[in-house]
Amino acid sequence: MDKIYLNELSFYGYHGVLPQENQLGQTFQVSLILHLSTKEAGVSDRVEDTVSYADVYETVKEITEAREFKLIEALAETIATEVLQDYTQLTAVTVKVIKPNPPIPGHYHSVAVEIYRERSVN
Repeated sequence: MDKIYLNELSFYGYHGVLPQENQLGQTFQVSLILHLSTKEAGVSDRVEDTVSYADVYETVKEITEAREFKLIEALAETIATEVLQDYTQLTAVTVKVIKPNPPIPGHYHSVAVEIYRERSVN
């Protein structure tokens, strides 16, 4: 299976358990791996034969910036669910949500959650 990568998309959102996270907000980074066949698009050179990463970006932006979640796990799950729902050429998606500045004491680069979801076969 082929893959399209969207790496470290940055959005400003209001996700977190603590009240100040919901009031002040912070930057979140989202990376996706879109699992699909790109053969037809590779031969035709037509965006209509693949998944437009510009469209996926807009989907993720709306979810991350216009909605609020307590947990980055819920944010990742919603992104995965809606991307799979909206882009039927995908067989699976990997979503990584990075929270660079969580309100926890200590020295660290960031915290993150990564999930992998496949399209349900009915």
